[in-house]
Formats: sequence, C-alpha cells, structure tokens
Amino acid sequence: MESFAARWAAAWNRRDVEAVLAHFRDDIVFTSPTALAVAGAATIHGKQALRDYWNAALAAIGTLHFTVDHVLWDPSRRELAIVYDSRIDGRDRRVSENMTFDEGGLVAAAEVFHGVTGIG
Repeated sequence: MESFAARWAAAWNRRDVEAVLAHFRDDIVFTSPTALAVAGAATIHGKQALRDYWNAALAAIGTLHFTVDHVLWDPSRRELAIVYDSRIDGRDRRVSENMTFDEGGLVAAAEVFHGVTGIG
C-alpha cells in the first residue's frame, strides 16, 4: 500500500483530481472538516459531489504539497491510513486520511483528520 500512497500523493501534488478519483467508488462516502467550509457539509456523498468539492477547494488555494510519512494497512478490514505532512499556501499540518476499500480494490469510504496548523 506504500506504492498506492505514493501515487495518491503524487496525483494531489499535480492537482490531478481525476487521478485521485480513479481509486474511488461512484458511491463514495467522504468526510472531512474542510468539506463543511467549502461544500456546506462535512460528509460528501458520491464521486461527482466529491469531484465538485475537491475542484472548489483547489480553486481556493495557491500551492499544495503532500509528503507521505507512513502508511498503516489492515488487510483483514481493508483499511488504509495515510499519514502525511500537508503544506497548503505555506501552512503546514499533519494529516491522517483513512480509507476503507471494497473487495474490488476501490475506496468505498474515507475520512480525513487534520492536526494543528504550523507543525513545520
């Protein structure tokens, strides 16, 4: 799963929403505290709504860079946690993005946890 996390971060660093979405189910359930401010709800339902949210969020920022620190994978639960350092418009913070995969290898649910801004 380290290679998945590396590809995921590289897609974000290119701002390639479609490459990130390629790993998600059409009926994805995605929860993030940032979504509340951008999309008006903390939980996003469906790939198109997630695409709209991410495109709106990217349009509102200048620079973005994710650096994966480590990944935690539980194969019996098909759960992945990507722990990474996020730098957005010069603000650093630690993030954990937790994903649950279906039997076909697509992300069925994801939840993002943000740490304190200014870690770097």
